[in-house]
This record gives sequence, C-alpha cells and structure tokens, in this order.
Amino acid sequence: MRTKTVCWRPGIWAVIVGVCFSGLFLVGCGSHSPDRSPAGQAPASISEGSFDTFRAGESLTITFTDLPTPIPEWNDKIKEDGTITLMHNQTFVATNRTRGDLEKEIRARYVPDWYKSMTVTVTPPQSSRFYYVGGEVKSPGRQVYIGPITVTKAIQTAGDFTDFAKKTRIELTRVDGHVQIINWKKAQKEPRLDPEVFPGDKIVVRRRVW
Repeated sequence: MRTKTVCWRPGIWAVIVGVCFSGLFLVGCGSHSPDRSPAGQAPASISEGSFDTFRAGESLTITFTDLPTPIPEWNDKIKEDGTITLMHNQTFVATNRTRGDLEKEIRARYVPDWYKSMTVTVTPPQSSRFYYVGGEVKSPGRQVYIGPITVTKAIQTAGDFTDFAKKTRIELTRVDGHVQIINWKKAQKEPRLDPEVFPGDKIVVRRRVW
C-alpha cells in the first residue's frame, strides 16, 4: 500500500490566508452604528442654525408642544432691554442667544415645576433671515443671511458698487431704527470700521453728487 505524500505549496496557502483576512477586513469596515453621524457632521439638534442669535426689536414665534393642555404660541418682539416675558410672568433674556440655548432655558424653567413635559420651539420670522442692500449697487434687493457678514462683504453679495456710488457714505439701518454711517475707504484699512450685518438690517449706498 502506497502512502500519499501531501506537498506543501506556500503560494496557494498564501492566497487562501490573504482572501480570509481581506473578507474580515471588509466586514469590519462595512459595519457601522446607525446612531453615528456622517464624518465631519455633528448630530442634528431640534433647532438647526448655530448662527441664529437674536437682538432687541426682532420678532419671535415660540411654540409649546407635548403638553396635556395646549398653550397658544407666543408672537411678539424682543423688548429694548433684550428680554421676553412668557406665561406665568416668567422673563428670559433673548438677545445674543442662539435658538437652541433659549429653547433649553425656557424648557428648564417650566419643567417640572409647572409641566411634566414640554417641547419648546423658537422660530424667527422668515423675513428676518434676510438683509437688504439698496441704492447704488449692481443688484439691489434682499439677500439671504447665511452667517456672519460685514457691510463691505454684504455689498459684494449685491454685485458691488455702481459707477455712481458714494463709497464714503454707506447707511446701515438696524432693526431698532439706529442708523450708522460707514466709510468704505476707511473700512478697507481698518476692519473695526466694517460693522457686522445682522438679519433684518438695511444697507443703502447713496448716489455720488458730481
């Protein structure tokens, strides 16, 4: 009776081992937790828009849900002192606050002292998410506010100056009616002279007198 001799072929075994490890690697890479957000993105919050901060004179709508008894939504403007007053005569500072921060503070004030549960949603009117550029610019009109921007940059979003623009007298009108005059030439040299534009602000570039 002859005994069969099994020959060792390192090339074949190397291929088999490589395929096995490759399969394990792919399985490990392909699995992921459904709770993870895409790379580079933070988990979505109840209210999006980290740059949504509020100022005196700006209108807000606040809704209260998840309550056993419905509460009417609150629609009013932020007072000159930067506060709002809600039910049970509770006062909150709203200026220079983000939507998320204000929502959390309001909920914490009412739950659980007055209500067992509550969802608070703070929403600025859609119109306040724009600023306006008019006068001697190439594309005057409403511009979408997508984040921090200064007067000189806002003018660029409106197509920049026309040939008749008086660059030394740019009027910036705030929501509360306060008017500020900006000199474009000086603002180019001194960034502190180039104020930030907020939702609801109006910029007017006057015509140069020859």
